[in-house]
Amino acid sequence: MYEVRRTTGGIVAWNWAGTDIGKAHHHTVVLNNDGEVLLSRKVVNDEADLLRLISEVLALGEDVVWSVDVADGMASLLVNLLLNHGQTVVYLPGLAVNRASAGYRGLGKTDAKDARVIADQARMRRDLHVLTPESELTAELRVMTDRRADLVKERTRKTNRLHAQVLSIFPALEQALELTSMGPLVLLSGYQTSAALRRLGRRRLTTWLRNRRTRSAEDLATAAVEAAERQHTRLPGEAAIADVVRDLALELLGLHEKIHELDKLIEARFREHELAPVISSMPGIGPLLGAEFLAATGGDLSRFPSADRLAAFSGVAPVPRDSGNVNGNLHRPRRYHRGLQRVFYRSAMISIRTCPESRAFYDRKRAEKKTHKHAVLALARRRVNVLFAMVRDREIYQSASSVTTAA
Repeated sequence: MYEVRRTTGGIVAWNWAGTDIGKAHHHTVVLNNDGEVLLSRKVVNDEADLLRLISEVLALGEDVVWSVDVADGMASLLVNLLLNHGQTVVYLPGLAVNRASAGYRGLGKTDAKDARVIADQARMRRDLHVLTPESELTAELRVMTDRRADLVKERTRKTNRLHAQVLSIFPALEQALELTSMGPLVLLSGYQTSAALRRLGRRRLTTWLRNRRTRSAEDLATAAVEAAERQHTRLPGEAAIADVVRDLALELLGLHEKIHELDKLIEARFREHELAPVISSMPGIGPLLGAEFLAATGGDLSRFPSADRLAAFSGVAPVPRDSGNVNGNLHRPRRYHRGLQRVFYRSAMISIRTCPESRAFYDRKRAEKKTHKHAVLALARRRVNVLFAMVRDREIYQSASSVTTAA
């Protein structure tokens, strides 16, 4: 939230600069308090041109509120230049711009019109999110957690592809092995067909796996050879599919290694943050989820007036959809931060197994005839309140039993 300064004569003559963000070019429109256009200009996404734009806008008046429809990525250079110049920058989501445009005259869509809508919405609204400078540490955590999410998605895609390929030539092996584990991937990187496994035999396969430091090598070899004994038919295209299986297995082993190394980097950087002891003391939140929380919030909860706002932003608080005589009609929100919802939902799932208080709350909700998902969401909502207070007060989590013992 932001406020305009006032004088005895009323509101200071503010200007409102709206920028429609693009990859190569941005378009900026500046309005005065009456909504009149003072400047409309297309600018190249280049530092020199952006600095000239900032000078031109400030020459129209030093009191400016800048608004953008993209807050990162291709808008990073402009946003950081504005913040370095001490400017107030607010964020208006692209969906809000799209819907607001329908209320303005004209059916056409241009960058100039979108920029004017962005500026006009900032002029009329005071509930937009104010962008603040991002610290180097939280920026690194955001980049690393985003990279990890991409690698995990790629690993899931390749794992599903591997399942399909093995199933097409060797169903018994696909059923016998857990292809998300390292051992089966090592096995498939060397042997993919039933004939090859039968020729090798259990004893030599066990030795081969042990030489590659595979856990439970003997059990894995026994399961693979037994599966090979149940299939003697050679299917069409088996050799080509076997090559694909080998390549996928090797790629998955590489992805596992990359994710493992990235996890160690994320944990090391997370431990350097001043809030790391506070956040990680919360049951169910480890270094990875804690890093995702810092990446999404920067560790600064000042833009959330209360825990209710944080819960709404995280998508763990239902929103009403009342109409006419229908009251109390609560639904899942459509707009929320997917990353924060993942942090609170997954940490709630983990805390059910590790925290007696969380388990008791979950069991109580289940006794109220709530489904598993709704009970976990209710627990996540309650945990938002706790974590919000912990970060606000810089206090370590203490369970109810420990507090009682201390008292």
